[in-house]
Amino acid sequence: MFLHIGGEYVVLTKNIIAIMDMETTTVSKSTKEFLTVAEEEGFVESISNEIPKSFIITEVDKKSKIFLSPISSITLQKRTGFFKKR
Repeated sequence: MFLHIGGEYVVLTKNIIAIMDMETTTVSKSTKEFLTVAEEEGFVESISNEIPKSFIITEVDKKSKIFLSPISSITLQKRTGFFKKR
């Protein structure tokens, strides 16, 4: 299944490692350092000119890619169907 993550971008749900909320996770020094290093090494791609609300960590053929998305992590998680209503 594909997940639309904003703009013209879609990713295969099987390639998603994590969908993270930008506001709550970047409070951590470790997460900030992780994103900084990933950006310096060319693994981060911003998919919109809007302020990112989430980031999606993916892996394809043992290569990691992080997408900065203007769509909230909650909305993205709902779209995946990973969480079902009970």
